[in-house]
Amino acid sequence: MSTPRIHRVTLFKLPDPEAQQKLLDAYETLGRKQSKDGKPYLLYLCAGASTNADLRAQGYTVAAQTEFASEEDVLFYDEQCAAHGELKRTATALGLAGKPLTMSFSGSPMIS
Repeated sequence: MSTPRIHRVTLFKLPDPEAQQKLLDAYETLGRKQSKDGKPYLLYLCAGASTNADLRAQGYTVAAQTEFASEEDVLFYDEQCAAHGELKRTATALGLAGKPLTMSFSGSPMIS
C-alpha cells in the first residue's frame, strides 16, 4: 500500500462562464508557478468547470483537486505559496457567489 496523500477538493460558485474560464486559467498558472524550496511540490492538480446543470451541484460551477505529500505542504500552500496567493486574489476579484467550499482528507488510491 502506498503512503497516504493529502487530497483537497475545492468548489467555487461562479455563475459567469467567462469568470469560470479566468479561474481555470489561474489554476493553469498555479500549476506552472507553484514551488517550495525552488522545486514543484504539488503532487497533482486538476480543475474544471461543471459539465452539466445538475441540481446536486447546488450552484457550484468550478471544482479543483489538489494532492499534497504532507500536512506541512498543505500549510505552505495555504500560508506561503505565492502562486496560490495569486490564485486566491484572482478568485476573489472574479466575484465569487459565496466562499469556496474546501475539504481535505488523507487517503491512498483504491483504484489507479
